[in-house]
Amino acid sequence: FACRGAACYRLPGPRGPLCVFRNQLPRRNNTYPEEPPPEEPPPGPAAVPPPRLRCGAALCRICGCLGPRACGRCRRAAYCGPEHQALDWRRGHRRSCRQHAAAGDSADSIPEHNEFLFPEYEILIEPEEPEFPADSSVGPDDEQGAADTSKDPKEQEELRATGSAAFQSLDEETLEAMAKHETEDDKIFQMFKERVAAEPEQIIRYCRGGEGPIWVSSEHIPEEKDIPNCLCGARRVFEFQIMPQLLNHLQVDSLGESIDWGTLVVYTCADNCGEGNEYLEEFIWKQDFS
Repeated sequence: FACRGAACYRLPGPRGPLCVFRNQLPRRNNTYPEEPPPEEPPPGPAAVPPPRLRCGAALCRICGCLGPRACGRCRRAAYCGPEHQALDWRRGHRRSCRQHAAAGDSADSIPEHNEFLFPEYEILIEPEEPEFPADSSVGPDDEQGAADTSKDPKEQEELRATGSAAFQSLDEETLEAMAKHETEDDKIFQMFKERVAAEPEQIIRYCRGGEGPIWVSSEHIPEEKDIPNCLCGARRVFEFQIMPQLLNHLQVDSLGESIDWGTLVVYTCADNCGEGNEYLEEFIWKQDFS
């Protein structure tokens, strides 16, 4: 869960205005079918998706969570509780409620409030491939060398002479500053860019208990003591991270301001405590671009 307000992301603290919850449903539950759907669609015309969950549960128009509470007048709009029902009423449902009830519209014809909910997308899950396959005979350095040899020899000589003259004109202090410019932060950010370049549309990196997150900066990286243990007493381990590319899809730009992060890293209980339909809060760490 995340606030849409840009000002909230400037607040102090490791996670900002963000909360993350874990819910592990048993295989037989009231939300999803026991067997996964087939990868290939069945022959024939495409089936019309049901307007609600298979179990018939309605979803709150404000937050998208389970909405057992319904509007008393139109009996169409669903809410998770009285707070969101009152908020929706003030935001305009009081004007549209009667006309929707008179027209007999379905619950899904009542538009949701985009100022609260983020747009929904399908997430495709694929293994992360290396930028250059192991059997590749050409790497980035080889490509650079090929490009250099393709230049005219006279042009190469002019470039070398220009570069040499430029370095000779710099004083010792400037040269020393340039040499120190490649800090540890530069190296970490360069590694981040190289990994992102292999999958530029990647929005989530999932690797529970394996390779750790890739950071955008050497600053504000948590130590083990910064990650609190679960309420059950077990330690928390890295499970997945949310990439900054997701910001391109959230439609949150407003008057030049936007919510922002470098990466969001989620740590969850190593023992997978909890059962049934209970939501358990886990730990999220927000790192910004330095």
